Amino acid sequence: MKGVNPRIAVVIVYTAAMCMNGLDSTIVNPALLTIARDFGEPVSAANTVEVAFLVALAVALPVAGWLGDRFGTKRVFLGALAVFTAASAACGLSQGLTALVLARVVQGIAGGLLTPVGMTLLFRAFPPHERMKLSKVLIVPTALMPALGPPLGGFLTEHFSWHWLFFVNVPIGAAAVLLGVVGLREEKEDVEGGFDLKGFLLATPALGLLTYALGFGPAHGWTSPSVAVAGPLGLILLVAGCVHLLRAKNPLLELRLLADKVFASATVLALVTSAGLMGVLFAFPLLYQAALGASALDAGLSVFPEALGLMLASQVADRLMPKLGPRLLAVPALLLATGVFAALAVPGVAEHAWGVRALMFCVGLVLGTAVLTVQIAGFADVPPPAMGQAMGLFTIVRTLGGALGIAATAAVIAASGGSHGQDSDPGPYRAAILVTAGLVALGVFAALRMPKEAPGPPPFDDEPRDEEIQAAA
Repeated sequence: MKGVNPRIAVVIVYTAAMCMNGLDSTIVNPALLTIARDFGEPVSAANTVEVAFLVALAVALPVAGWLGDRFGTKRVFLGALAVFTAASAACGLSQGLTALVLARVVQGIAGGLLTPVGMTLLFRAFPPHERMKLSKVLIVPTALMPALGPPLGGFLTEHFSWHWLFFVNVPIGAAAVLLGVVGLREEKEDVEGGFDLKGFLLATPALGLLTYALGFGPAHGWTSPSVAVAGPLGLILLVAGCVHLLRAKNPLLELRLLADKVFASATVLALVTSAGLMGVLFAFPLLYQAALGASALDAGLSVFPEALGLMLASQVADRLMPKLGPRLLAVPALLLATGVFAALAVPGVAEHAWGVRALMFCVGLVLGTAVLTVQIAGFADVPPPAMGQAMGLFTIVRTLGGALGIAATAAVIAASGGSHGQDSDPGPYRAAILVTAGLVALGVFAALRMPKEAPGPPPFDDEPRDEEIQAAA
């Protein structure tokens, strides 16, 4: 292992960790019925396997940036990866629902640390003018792995057992930790003052309660006791937390970073595009079933071309942004994405399988181009010492945006009289998809605030580094 290039090591370790994390967000869904039957539990109880993971992930996000700065990004990232791997093994070995849910909670907490700390490692390793090359790396865990989750989960459950949904992480995680130990460089930032306990006690339960309410609200009803309490209480704590974080001298989350108009625009875009994308990926399979009477598996596979479009977007954005600049690339891409989203709601479109696949591919291509462009350009002016805080804030907003998009589309479907049956009127689902098109359209206003020029190399920086990223990717 001697002589491992630290920059190649960080790309490989980050990609492996994020692939595990991205896969685990969706791979369990097809197996919930089987898990419930094995443990003799109702399906509604098995849903806690997924909700526990998502809530725990949200709870860990506020503290990720502080931990990385205080104890070192390498130490925190590899520690979280080791815990995530061990929790995956514990999930696979679980002999009861309670043990499985507890292991998923641990897995979610570790997963909540992996994304912001891992991206901090990446962005500190590569200066702004080189980061566009990272789009090839960033897109794999964020696009391909969540899309692969449901079909892979169904295959493993049907031909092996649901336990293998978690065991697949163990060898990958162990190898990534070993490479990270010998290949990654440790980076710490001086943290002024002590730990912001008040900010932690406000922000952490706020995100957990909001994620719980957004996760359970569409299925259990917004007036059900647990959702009716969790949602408003989460909002109150969130407002109180934001007020504290803006006033605190050394806050847990540095909201004042949003004073940078480029980073603020990127963060707003993360919110609305994540909401739009997750909303359409939730609503369209339901429309596909309502319009065609298709099976749930066919409906799930109908959206898979979106991941392929995102993969191609990483190549497009990489080549076009240096020539066009962030604003000129992102604005037309978002306008095209709005039109593609709206086209999915046109009567008669869902009845044509290949037309659906083509449109979903376009969703990934045009929206992915915009998102990657903004994500890279949005951090160009963030100084390295603030990168951990910026990544934590960005990840929190993007995570909440996805949950908000699903909840909004589910609410529109319910308000329009839609049901989840195969013979339902497709009208409510089309209305929900139009809402997602509107969310993406809002992103155009944020994209107009992006810089015209792509980040350039600093003076006297002649070191060729692109080949290192290519070799790792």
